[in-house]
Amino acid sequence: MPVLLLLVCLGSTLFMTGLIWLVQLVHYPLLSEVSPGAFGRYHAEHVRRIGPIVAPAMLAELISAGGLVVAPPSGTPNWLALAGLIVAIMTWVVTAMVQVPLHHRLASGFDPVACRSLVRSNWIRTVLWSVHAGIVLAMASLAMN
Repeated sequence: MPVLLLLVCLGSTLFMTGLIWLVQLVHYPLLSEVSPGAFGRYHAEHVRRIGPIVAPAMLAELISAGGLVVAPPSGTPNWLALAGLIVAIMTWVVTAMVQVPLHHRLASGFDPVACRSLVRSNWIRTVLWSVHAGIVLAMASLAMN
């Protein structure tokens, strides 16, 4: 069971890490290039389409990170699993407290301040997912030795 948890956490975390870097460097900066007349529809489609992609991966990451605290793989320290869970929880908190409200602001139309805030604040999630990827990769390396 611990190895399965590790594989699920590794896969979902690496998926989200790659996705967040794409969103951070490509997708969010391009929001300001959408014409104001098309922005509302574009943003609504972004939200509709991205949800089914990120929700299962984020949920799998969080649940498996919690499971690794309870049942860490052999050879991995519990503190490393706990650090991973804390970082995963932090991504959920930042998403709920910062990114979601900014997307709600953008749902009513283009707002250059909200767009800039979305890009700047998303660096927090980009760093958090990158850190979690490093933690889970370290756990996998330790578990394989």
